Amino acid sequence: MNITKATEQTRLLRQLQLDEAKTKIERNKLGQFATPTDLASDILKYALKLFPAHRKIQFLDPAFGTGSFYSALLREFTPLQIASAVGYEIDPHYGSEAISLWRNTPLKLNITDFTQATSPQTDAEKANLIICNPPYVRHHHLSQVEKQRLQNKTLEITGIKLSQLASIYCHFLCIADAWMADNCLAGWLIPSGFMDVNYGQKLREYLLNRVTLLRIHQFHPHDVQFADALCTSAVVWFKKALPPANHHIEFSYGGSLATPNERKLVTCEVLRSTAKWTKIGIISNQVNSNSQQLPLKDLFTIKRGLATGANDFFVLTPEQVAAYQIPTEFLKPILPSPRYLTVDEIATDSMGHPILEQQLFLLDCNLPLSEVESKHPLLGKYLQKGVENGISDRYLCKHRSPWYAQENRPPSPFLCTYMGRQDTKRGRPFRFILNHSQATATNVYLILYPKPILSKALAQNSQLLELVWQALNQISDEMLMGEGRVYGGGLYKLEPKELGNAIASIPLSF
Repeated sequence: MNITKATEQTRLLRQLQLDEAKTKIERNKLGQFATPTDLASDILKYALKLFPAHRKIQFLDPAFGTGSFYSALLREFTPLQIASAVGYEIDPHYGSEAISLWRNTPLKLNITDFTQATSPQTDAEKANLIICNPPYVRHHHLSQVEKQRLQNKTLEITGIKLSQLASIYCHFLCIADAWMADNCLAGWLIPSGFMDVNYGQKLREYLLNRVTLLRIHQFHPHDVQFADALCTSAVVWFKKALPPANHHIEFSYGGSLATPNERKLVTCEVLRSTAKWTKIGIISNQVNSNSQQLPLKDLFTIKRGLATGANDFFVLTPEQVAAYQIPTEFLKPILPSPRYLTVDEIATDSMGHPILEQQLFLLDCNLPLSEVESKHPLLGKYLQKGVENGISDRYLCKHRSPWYAQENRPPSPFLCTYMGRQDTKRGRPFRFILNHSQATATNVYLILYPKPILSKALAQNSQLLELVWQALNQISDEMLMGEGRVYGGGLYKLEPKELGNAIASIPLSF
């Protein structure tokens, strides 16, 4: 079959029609995100460079769809070089159409779950070229029985026990090991999250110890490869062979696979000692001779802000406070979300309230409902309204006693926004806030509580407060983004432990 642009256009049209016949929720549960034509072509063009020209291809795609990679294979390689082609597709909705579309080619397509299929027994039957965009199914969509089955099968094949928090693409990559002939070349288009998250540690060990990792190309977070899936993508290349001594792996970033914006060679030893692979190549802050470099976890206890379970009910305006005559003893000042916080340094009035355009208060009461209704009837009426509207039955609320009492998050002079983007007016994904008030914050902030040694120094030297805040703001975006994680569209997020790993230049006087 001669694969032309018209053939690929036909496949693309059918792909769109099949996608439209399903809801986004249905496709999301099965992780069905089709590979764009240009990206599939780039990946197979790169495979052409790596694959020996004299060698016959035994091709495998474990998550075939309608055949984006297979179409690119037939366009980039000569028909004479392709000895066999095997695909697996779990969904007949796509698989039946693919069988019809590619009926005049060498393809053998199995409409079944690849993770439950039986692998070939001899090298002659196994693949020597695997190209795959596995389903991006997060563990939330998997039953406990399915998680255990996948974990057991991955362990049986690779000797690696993946976390039950691992997304299904991690299992696909490991299970495919049983289908790979010696020196098989593999190219996997997967979310880049495995490079950083804890559940990706075992997958990183597999890539370093069981195969020869050749290259990882990470696309820029703003360069979303899938219009309907907000995740940052990477292409991982490796060969089914043990890594040689002093082996170097190419890391590339941004641009395309053929013309990345950045390239860097890294040894296996460096990767083994690097907890987060997205940090490879990041230049840390320059050392200031008048400061000492310390991780924030040495200076602060970092916690997420409080989770109320229903901000629209518990976070009140002054008008709501007045309407229900809520006593001040049950109110705490609280900061608005970062989008409504126009300043990074928060002044305070004589009562400890933040001087902001938007004044907000947190409702926090420990009295039994009967006592509230007796002593403060309007507040009791407001709480009864929460019961009627189902607020008291929400997960966080029903696990508190009483349900309208908040977790303990005292104010702190230092806060950091929990998530953000670079493409804002500020141009920075994270903000450090200096809080002179007694306002606490919700879980859209990270609260940095000074540890005793820093707390004592701040009490002794009032000027140190500003110096520490300046030091926090001097932490590079690259370091913060490297410690955190990124989602498609350039949304960055930091968890408390991740922020704690960031390095700040603290004045030596401290």
